[in-house]
Amino acid sequence: MTHSFAWRWLAGLATALALITTPAAHAGRSCEAKPLTARSIELGMDLALRTSQALDAEHARSGARVVVLARAGQDLSKYRLRYSHLGWAYKTAEGPWRVLHKLNSCGSAEGALYRQGLGEFFLDDLWRHEAAWMVPAPTLQAPLHALLTDPVRSTALHTRAYNMLSYPWATRYQQSNQWALEMLGSAAEPGVGTREQAQAWLRFKGYQPTTLQLGALTRLGARVSSAHIAFDDHPNEKRFADRIETVTVDSAFAWLERADLAGPLQRLP
Repeated sequence: MTHSFAWRWLAGLATALALITTPAAHAGRSCEAKPLTARSIELGMDLALRTSQALDAEHARSGARVVVLARAGQDLSKYRLRYSHLGWAYKTAEGPWRVLHKLNSCGSAEGALYRQGLGEFFLDDLWRHEAAWMVPAPTLQAPLHALLTDPVRSTALHTRAYNMLSYPWATRYQQSNQWALEMLGSAAEPGVGTREQAQAWLRFKGYQPTTLQLGALTRLGARVSSAHIAFDDHPNEKRFADRIETVTVDSAFAWLERADLAGPLQRLP
């Protein structure tokens, strides 16, 4: 281990340890997640390191400076979903990769944008220690990088009101994966400056959200017990037919490949 690598690893570990004792923002994970353990820290830091190395290799090969990056924060297999949370990872001028993503404080109805290192992104009580990413098309690389690194433009489409199951074609709420896709619309089309315009672009490009079958009792229980879940932005004809549409990582990945907006899905187990 070189001196410089050892220093970076120890610095990352110090940050990780500090996060154990401070209130954490959560997205794509259960509010009942267990406190971090030494083993989970080790696994998270190892996954972050291997992801960084893989992204650096991609950068050296293709020049890519932006990827859409996912993690598996909770078990969503009963909904036939593999991943729970999306963020935009970009290479900084200094070299390291950073992730811009939206998080909500566990159980609250508000979200905020965060810039984190890969270590922080994967330093969580993850359901499965796996990274997945797609490389946006070459024509999207420069616009995305410029958007993500601009402190003003990168926050323009953010809505504070958070709803884990927000309707993809409404603007009352906004969940993490929805924000990520709307950002893509903003980068791809210079004229897109509002969430409505970003959603119109997503429709035009053929994005199809995931439809969850949630019965009335499930919906009622979720709404009563969780501040970050609401259904009042969904059309009545779909909501009362137990069809809840929302943006998921899996639907985003499938669409990006289908629309030729990104390269093939890549994974690190």
